[in-house]
Amino acid sequence: MASYVFTLWRVILAMAALFFLLFGVYLLILAYYLKDPFSFVLTFFSSNLIILISAVFLIGALFRKGALMRKLYRDNEPEGTGS
Repeated sequence: MASYVFTLWRVILAMAALFFLLFGVYLLILAYYLKDPFSFVLTFFSSNLIILISAVFLIGALFRKGALMRKLYRDNEPEGTGS
C-alpha cells in the first residue's frame, strides 16, 4: 500500500513540475511582448528560474524512476542470467 502512495506522490510531483515548466515557457514568451525594459528583464529572468527549477525536478523524477525500474528488473531476473 505504501508503494502505491509513494508512486502516486511521485506522479503528482512530476505533473506539478510539468505544469510549472509550461508556465515558465509561457512567461518567457510573454516577456518578449513587454515594452518596458525593466519589466522585460525581471520577467525574463524569473521565467528562466521557474523553467530551471521545474526541469531539475522532472529530470530528478526520471532518474529516480529509472533507478527503481533497474532495481525491480534485477530483483526479478532469473538465476544464472545476470552478470
